[in-house]
Order: sequence, then structure tokens, then C-alpha cells
Amino acid sequence: MVMRIAKLLRIVDMASKPKTAHAHCDIPCGVYEADSATHAAQTVYVLTEKLLKLEPPKDEKARLAYAHTVSRIAGIKEKFAQVCKQEILILWTDYFKPEHLQKYPGLHDTIWKAAKQCSAVKREISLEAAQKLKDMVAEIAIVFAATKK
Repeated sequence: MVMRIAKLLRIVDMASKPKTAHAHCDIPCGVYEADSATHAAQTVYVLTEKLLKLEPPKDEKARLAYAHTVSRIAGIKEKFAQVCKQEILILWTDYFKPEHLQKYPGLHDTIWKAAKQCSAVKREISLEAAQKLKDMVAEIAIVFAATKK
């Protein structure tokens, strides 16, 4: 049965060849957004704040709970830094086109540095580094929004 269907489909393909489709994006327009990267960068900032506010306990029993909390928050912070990087790179590789780069000549450098900053906030616990990431993502979001008009 499957063989017959496959044969029938080949005959239909020969009789009516599919046409080449052209698109601006890899997937239909309207699905790209900068909100996910913005949210991830904000989450990294908030988690960094939480980590910096934690105080190591003096009590030996409480140290294990403290270490567990630090580990969990740091792991989630790193996860959101990676999400931020992935979302930025999706815009860079799938959405932004040559005409955007002509209008915004620093865009490649901005995105490259923002992706590097995602790695930096994974390696350290620094509000300055997290704020820098938020600022970089905000700059990308502004350019993205301008290209949507």
C-alpha cells in the first residue's frame, strides 16, 4: 500500500513540478522577536542580584543548604544566559539581512559582543556584567524593532 502511494506521488510530481518558494526569513515573517532575549537578560540580572545578596551561614548545618541554593541559582543564571545567546544568534543568523546591515553597520559587532557577554555573565557573578548584557540586548531590540516598521 505504501509503495503504491509513493509511486502515485512520484507520478504527480513528474506531471506537476513544484515551484521554487522565496522568503525573506527561514520561516514565515512575524515569528521573530527580541522579547525572549530581553527577558533572559533581565532574568540573569535578577539572579545575579540574588546571588550577591546571599550570605554564607556560620552554622555548619546551614552551609549545605546555602551551597545548594548558590548552585541552583548559578545554574539557572547560566541557563538563561545561554537562552539569551541562542535568541540573539537566531536573530543574527535567521532574521537580520544584508539590508539591515547596510542601515545599521555596527550590527554584526553589536551582536557578536552581546553573544560574548552572555558567556561572560556565565563565568562571573557581577551586576556590572549583567547590566552590560541587558544594555546590549536592549540595543539589539531597538534595531530589531526599527527593522520591523
